[in-house]
Parts: sequence; C-alpha cells; structure tokens
Amino acid sequence: MRILHLMSCRGWSSDAYWAARACRELERRGHAVTLGCKRGTDDRVIDRAREEGVTRIETFELAGGLRPALDGADLRRLARALRDADVVHVHRGKEHWLAAAAGYLTGGRRPPVVRTRHIAQAVRPHAANRWLYRRATALVVTVTEAIRRQYLASGLLPPERVVALQGGADVETYRPGPADPSVRRRLGGDGEPLVGLVSGLRVMKGHQVVVDALARLASRGRTPRVVFVGRGTHEPAVLAAIHRAGLERRVTVAGFAPDLPAVMAALDVALYVPLESDGMSRVLFEYLAAGRPLVAARTGVVPEVLGDGVHALLVPAGDAGALAEALERLLDNAALRARLGAAARALALERYSGARLAEALETLYARLLVA
Repeated sequence: MRILHLMSCRGWSSDAYWAARACRELERRGHAVTLGCKRGTDDRVIDRAREEGVTRIETFELAGGLRPALDGADLRRLARALRDADVVHVHRGKEHWLAAAAGYLTGGRRPPVVRTRHIAQAVRPHAANRWLYRRATALVVTVTEAIRRQYLASGLLPPERVVALQGGADVETYRPGPADPSVRRRLGGDGEPLVGLVSGLRVMKGHQVVVDALARLASRGRTPRVVFVGRGTHEPAVLAAIHRAGLERRVTVAGFAPDLPAVMAALDVALYVPLESDGMSRVLFEYLAAGRPLVAARTGVVPEVLGDGVHALLVPAGDAGALAEALERLLDNAALRARLGAAARALALERYSGARLAEALETLYARLLVA
C-alpha cells in the first residue's frame, strides 16, 4: 500500500513518536510510507523521526489556526499527494481538516482518511465535526479505550468505525540488558537500588507525589536512590520540593538523556505516576519493552493494559502513601522485581510492540480499501 501520514507536531511528543513508529514499522512490512511533517521542525521533530528509522519525509506548512495563503498551498500539494496514496492517516486537527478538504480536489478517487486521537479530551459534536467525522473520515484510531468511549458518547461515529490501539514501543531498541556502571553512577545509583521516573518535568507528571512518597519512606528510615530523567518548566518547583524534604543527597535531577535505552536498563524500579490521563504515554510502553519492574498510577491507559501484581504494581493517582508502600515492597523483594520485569517484557512483545501496531494498522487499512 501507499500510505501518507500527516503530523503537525511542533515538538517531539507521544503522538509524534506514535506516528513515526507506525511509519517505520509499516515500511518494514513492505509498504511505501511517507511522513508529512510541519515545515521548520527539523531539529525538534524531523531529525527525531529519522532517528526512529523513517526514511521518506515531506514537509508542509501545517500552520496553526486559519491561514488562507498557507492553507491553500497545503491543499494544492495535498491534492497532488493524495492522487498517489491509498490511505491518508492524520494525527491532529489541522491536518485532518486539510486532508478532508484536499480529497475533494483530487479530481478522482479519494483515499480514505484515518484519524488517530492521542489525547483524552472529548470531541464536540457540532455541525462541522459531524461533517468531518461522518462524511470525510473512514476510521478513527484511539490510543486508549477511554478515548474510544469518548467518541462513542459523542455520537459522531458508529462503534465499528472507532478502534483502540494502545502501544507501539520499539522492542528492539528497548530490551532487557545489563546496566552500564557508568550510566548508573551518572544517575546517582552506584552500589544501591535505583528508582527512576522518566518524564518531562511538568505538574501533571507526578514528581511532587514521588517526593512526598520518599519523605514518607525517609520517616521510616528508608531513603532509596531516585532519579528524575527529563526537563521542563516545572524543574525549579521539583528542585524546591526535593530541598524542602531534605532529599538532595538521595534524589538526582538528571535532565535530558539522549541514551534513554541505557538509562532504562540502569533502573531497578521504574515509575509512571501522572496525576491524570495523558493519552498514550510512550515511556510507559518503553518501560515494558525494557523489562523494568514498574509502579504505575491507575490513570489513562494503565488499567487497560496492566494487571496489578501481574505486570506492575498499580497505585491510585496522586496517592503518596500507596506509592511509598509499593516502592518499599518492590525494593525489598528482588524476586518480585524479576517476575514483574519478565512479565512486562512478555506483554510488550505479545501486544504492544511497534510491529504489532503496524500489523493492526495494515489490517484496518486493507479493510477500508475493499469496502
């Protein structure tokens, strides 16, 4: 098949990763796949997509808001591109509208439009969206079952035209392996078990909850080594919270890590503790692929894909006490860590690899083309 993915992301995010991973894996399955990106995002998006293995990239304006001149140029280019495409797959609202409109300018057959919804935010069933989804969209793919239910509640599409596909980690890059001692030293875990949270430093990601849990453990004489890997606008607040709790010598804020697979391999326990759903989190599935024993908050995709005590220890979102207990339980039980890590890796291979995602997309695309 000839497949065009369109992605207007201005920076690297879970939805950008999802699109790039899908393109790479579909190409591996023998399809001709092009990823259309926003012009001017070379260092933030396009270079990262190439690092993921995407080989065919084109740029479009994909301007924010209504920009008649730029949108007109995109419409003309897209109309030409759609003549050579069997399927067009879009990831955000801007390209969704452009692809739907461009289909009417092809002068012939319109390829089916597939939309992936990456965020847990209800779609409003106003008149424009009713046309967009009922008349111009063949299929919606959501990254969680909860987002799928939002679509069904809106009445915009019948159930058979909304499918949930969670996951899509690169299980070859992220795999269980021995920790590099130099990486562990850099992260602050030399000689001691190391707990890690890989995430942008933002309020909703739960860093404060982790600090509160560590303070509870410290009051009981337990102070594990912890590393926060990532950067973001919330970093000053995170550092201040660590200082108030007196944990500066036990918690490292390591910043951006270009060697993320090596970082994950260095963790004895991984954390995924957002305060609310953030759609499909890339790092959650990378933890699974890397075989990390995991403590995860019951939010978003977590309760859909993970069994408590089977693949991870699950705790209520925002509950520092429950997080402290789960951490203590894992740190005290090497056999439990090994069992959960092995189950996580097996789950990623069976259901949530990029290859599985591409296989499912291939099947969905093929059904659209014979409908």
